[in-house]
Amino acid sequence: MPKILFFYPDNPLNINQGNNARANALLHYFKTNNFEIDFVGEESLIFSKEDLLKLKNSNLINKAELIRKRKKNGIRYLFAHSIPNKIKNKTSISTHLGAGQQKDFETILKQNTYDYILISYVLFASFIGNKKLLKGAKTIVDTHDFLTSQFQNHKNVGNLFKVELKLLNQFDSIWAISVEEKYIFNQFLPHKNIELIPHGIDDKHQQKYITPSIDIFYVASPNPHNITAAKWFFNHVYPLLPKEIKITIVGRIVHFIDDYDNVTKIEKVKDLSDFYKKSKITICPMLSGTGLKIKVVESLSYGIPVVCNERGVDGLLNKINNGCLTTNNPKIFAKYVHQLLTENEFYNTQRNYANTFFDESLSLKNVHQKLNNFFNI
Repeated sequence: MPKILFFYPDNPLNINQGNNARANALLHYFKTNNFEIDFVGEESLIFSKEDLLKLKNSNLINKAELIRKRKKNGIRYLFAHSIPNKIKNKTSISTHLGAGQQKDFETILKQNTYDYILISYVLFASFIGNKKLLKGAKTIVDTHDFLTSQFQNHKNVGNLFKVELKLLNQFDSIWAISVEEKYIFNQFLPHKNIELIPHGIDDKHQQKYITPSIDIFYVASPNPHNITAAKWFFNHVYPLLPKEIKITIVGRIVHFIDDYDNVTKIEKVKDLSDFYKKSKITICPMLSGTGLKIKVVESLSYGIPVVCNERGVDGLLNKINNGCLTTNNPKIFAKYVHQLLTENEFYNTQRNYANTFFDESLSLKNVHQKLNNFFNI
């Protein structure tokens, strides 16, 4: 039975945002394949000891611990404030760990022996810096995203890219979530074992044949890219749409969206599936950011067409005829929404594209086979 130490900073039971959903899916894969899982998270305002107890009782893991929190909590703070400030001041992003976090993690390494150590986000590469403590464990980084692209407008972005490559090079294996990122990593780290591990989801499109009560569904976390995207949609696309259209938005992004008569805002739900099942279309108005968009994969798994910007199809093997209608033009975006909601033949064509593409590229079966190959299962 392989034993794995899995570090993921946030709460993987809160699957209303894509990164948590990916961590949750990996935990299910490990448990299904009889891995012994020690989970390590980071204490924060949104991941408390009470949340950790719920995770322990979920039967997804064997053991779970929280390392101490930083003064400023969460991945969102890192991307929105900490890393940009370090780039601006030309300081190393590898020093972002809070006081004592490295010590906490190394204590876990000293007390245990693992076959694999999986670290989410290259930012936490320093956790595996002391090779003696690894005791022969194979190290993996699940990148989640191409970090440098998040800060492409900073004048010192070249510095950051060099640092990111240096951090990636510390791991035995690198997991990329999108084809574009695998290509980039392969170009600059050709000697490394780089695997494409997209986000896998159960095929749910057979459950979709009910009368929709939501015209447009949008789910998002409040990272800077999603905040910009939401503001773009409501400033430029929403005014072009009929006001009788029913829109539902789920996630902490709701705190950055004004009130509208035809928009229902819900910060947190236990299960997104109920919303997908009663939604006709989804939107993913992403103008920036990289990596596979989990919300797009989830929508396609239900056979629900997506209207998105060009960044919405990042990471997908096919950019056309995949269930996603893509444009950066607000008028065309609104036109696609209107067509999907009013033209049945057009809608059914896009739904069939979504079903076929998902089955061939993103199904849980396909992703699990990639993981099986990696772990020689």
